[in-house]
Amino acid sequence: MRTKIGVVFVAMFASLAGAAQTAPEKYNLRVPNGLAFSDFKGYESWQLVSISQNGPAVAAIFANPVMIKAYQSGIPGNGKRFPDGSKMAKVHWAPVKMKVFPSATVPGAQQNVDFMERDSKRFADSGGWGWAAFEYDAASDTFRPGDMSSRPPQANDAKCGFTCHSAVKTRDYIFTDYAHR
Repeated sequence: MRTKIGVVFVAMFASLAGAAQTAPEKYNLRVPNGLAFSDFKGYESWQLVSISQNGPAVAAIFANPVMIKAYQSGIPGNGKRFPDGSKMAKVHWAPVKMKVFPSATVPGAQQNVDFMERDSKRFADSGGWGWAAFEYDAASDTFRPGDMSSRPPQANDAKCGFTCHSAVKTRDYIFTDYAHR
């Protein structure tokens, strides 16, 4: 009996060790000259900043603890800059009507995830921020760096968001306010 239990434990630990060595494919992705998906590992559990609707997509904007603390101190409304190490993730979904409560609109299929990171030295030529857009393919449950075929079209380097975010340069390139709770 001990032998069988021992074999089961060895098999379980071997399986866990193999799983730990093979990270999901998304963590191997990187945009040219910039951000890697792995730099944002754990974004799924970051605190919600706000929600938004961009054209046909609904989104949730999440921030790491460094950025949440800065938001809570009044940034960007107080004219100060977010500190280096601030990170944001914006997840977009196609909106759908909730089946059990049709008057409610909820996230449907995921479309993509966008990342921003403040590193004033590394991204000095783009307002101190680096950007990355990763398109999601539901059929294969995989991501790929955004490109000019994406909707909207995305340059696929760390400056992909700079032109658009320049409209809010006086807000440290951040559109989204921390939603009141």
